Amino acid sequence: MEALSSPKAIIDYCLAPLDLTPGSDAEREARRRLEHAIKAFRQAAARPVAVDFSTMPSVVINEAAHGYE
Repeated sequence: MEALSSPKAIIDYCLAPLDLTPGSDAEREARRRLEHAIKAFRQAAARPVAVDFSTMPSVVINEAAHGYE
């Protein structure tokens, strides 16, 4: 996998496993929040940021501990 640098590519990658209905309120709100987070992070970093998800360790979420939402 290549490093992703465009906000749209990063957001698409992050939302893919959620299987949100395209164009739904939930999908639009998730995209809006992620876009804001990426822009804020890039401003704080003061340089372009790319993400290579293939080098990140897997994370297992314990749904029983965090709720089944």
